[in-house]
Amino acid sequence: MPTGTFHKGIILAGGAGSRLDPLTRATSKQLLPVFDKPMVYYPLSVLMQAGIREILLISTPRDIGGYQQLFGDGRQLGLAIQYAVQERPEGLAQAFILGRAFVGNDHCALVLGDNILHGPGLHAKLRSATENIGGATIFGYPVAEPERFGVVEIDRQGKALSLEEKPAKPRTSLAVIGLYFYDNQVLDIAANLKPSARGELEITDLNRVYLERKQLHVEQLDCSYVWMDAGTPESLLEAGQFVRDAEAEQGSKIGCVEEIAFCEGFIAAEQLARLGRSMKNSYGRYLCELSNLNG
Repeated sequence: MPTGTFHKGIILAGGAGSRLDPLTRATSKQLLPVFDKPMVYYPLSVLMQAGIREILLISTPRDIGGYQQLFGDGRQLGLAIQYAVQERPEGLAQAFILGRAFVGNDHCALVLGDNILHGPGLHAKLRSATENIGGATIFGYPVAEPERFGVVEIDRQGKALSLEEKPAKPRTSLAVIGLYFYDNQVLDIAANLKPSARGELEITDLNRVYLERKQLHVEQLDCSYVWMDAGTPESLLEAGQFVRDAEAEQGSKIGCVEEIAFCEGFIAAEQLARLGRSMKNSYGRYLCELSNLNG
């Protein structure tokens, strides 16, 4: 069985954001606000809940500096963040070519920078995915229009049977969302992929290799979870409204990387309070209150 651990995570935050034009003419899509925090906070929070502290953030030559200004080296969150430039968007699987040196001998998770995932038991499902060190784990979510997505067919035991990319006649309504956990085989698999008809290294083709090797695991999410791809004006607004309403109802924040860093033991209460005091607003007061309650 392959050796290694899930210490590493990649956030792919590239692309032109053309569906959000003109919002993205001057900034990266994943730096746009989703209610009270940048969009990229949400996928980063997912990796952190999986216990991942070493992060590679990939973006465009124009936008990479914005992420460096936002996060720096990540030490204020108890993380180690590195950066890589994707000169041209040539497919999601390209992340593992750009990130080969970063991944090294470890296993690695990949999350798309515009994906928002929230729901009960998510922490446990993420930790379960990190325990699968002999293959790949993808996440399936039921959708109303599966023909718009990559979809996965599973048997009664949850084993993957087939994968299709935007099929005209889907065999299932289970969409593959933008969160993937791979063992170290992914580096060589990605390196040997051939570009698709649209000239990209497709993540579905990468996952299909694991399927053929009978090493593709599926974590199925039901409708108690919320998954959003905030890549259009409508979905961006919907995501912000969801976060606002959910935070007001539950009295706690969603995708708050500072809070998650504290809860996961990456930083102490003193550092949480320091981060809170640096923000002269309700977000900062929330962090300070958390540190006072738990300090």
